[in-house]
Amino acid sequence: MRRLAILGSTGSIGEQTLAVVGEFPERFSVAALAAGRNVDKLAEQVRQFRPALVSVGTDEGAHALRERLGAEAPEIAVGEAGLLEVATAPADLVVAGLVGAVGLPPTLAAIRAGRDIALANKEVLVMAGALVLREVQRHGVELLPVDSEHSAIFQALAGQRREDLAKIVLTASGGPFRTWSQSEIEEATTAQALAHPNWDMGPKITIDSASLANKGLEVIEARWLFDAPPEAIDVVVHPQSIVHSLVEFVDGSVLAQLGLPDMKIPIALALSHPERLPLDAPRLDLAAVGRLDFETPDTKRFPCLELAFDALRGGEAAPAVFNAANEISVAAFLEDRIGFGAIARTNGAVLAKFLSGSQGQAPLGSVDDVLEVDAWARREARTLLGGSAL
Repeated sequence: MRRLAILGSTGSIGEQTLAVVGEFPERFSVAALAAGRNVDKLAEQVRQFRPALVSVGTDEGAHALRERLGAEAPEIAVGEAGLLEVATAPADLVVAGLVGAVGLPPTLAAIRAGRDIALANKEVLVMAGALVLREVQRHGVELLPVDSEHSAIFQALAGQRREDLAKIVLTASGGPFRTWSQSEIEEATTAQALAHPNWDMGPKITIDSASLANKGLEVIEARWLFDAPPEAIDVVVHPQSIVHSLVEFVDGSVLAQLGLPDMKIPIALALSHPERLPLDAPRLDLAAVGRLDFETPDTKRFPCLELAFDALRGGEAAPAVFNAANEISVAAFLEDRIGFGAIARTNGAVLAKFLSGSQGQAPLGSVDDVLEVDAWARREARTLLGGSAL
């Protein structure tokens, strides 16, 4: 039986991970759960899966959880320290399902504790890919991708020689604004941006999908996961979300992984690797799908994708800048403080300022270096959003 610790248990990835666990109770047990503020959902998870340790975001949340669970309450940790406790709890696999920069310290702690990682928190590699991969190699742990695109590449590369890899092609659904004009996208509302046509995801990731920033972050993640330079990574829009990504080899052969858009499939593969679980899920019927379409992404309408490539080419620290600026601008959009178009303009302005400075090509030697760059970019983004009509 494989013991799991889940970072972000009440989020979209965490809930779907626990749904897979619930289907296969003989295969998995839950050792620890980390949540934020959703105490009600966490209490339900504790009652069902009986972890020995949980973490919540605040002392108030811990008090509320104890009141709800009474004698059923496990050990309860709080805040950043609680995330680290869950990340290093006795487990065979840590599911990194947090969203954003908050996931970097606990994921690194899990790696240093010798835990294998099922990685859905793409910002971990976006912010500190070189640093994280050095720690993975140093501690001899396995890093298993959970994003559907990276899981597809992982599967397509299985049994292949890495020196035969010519190109990685990530697919993007195009989001809800794929057919919209630039002026329409500029005026998009929060509700429109949250209406993803294919995937059920959390709000931040859904907004990133609408701007194609999410695909840009996945490009950066792929660079580190598969040791591929920027020029060997491409993106194609595929609105059906059936082909989850492709790999081209030096002889011209292309391998792709296909399936219905259901995050439980890549989650289950990461949990059970190298085995596959017999999921009770709808099967792909290509005849019913009928056709598969592919388009070149329009970076004029979706500039965040090109900004991510700029960041990737800008040195180890630049992706952390892009990610931090994007987190601040997306949060402002979700709070209805800026328009949709201001997300990309903010990200671009912060990244350009960083790349023009003396620190632009500096390598990242430690987590403190990463967090310093991250904090700088957040300050710059907040200043721009507070003082300019972007």
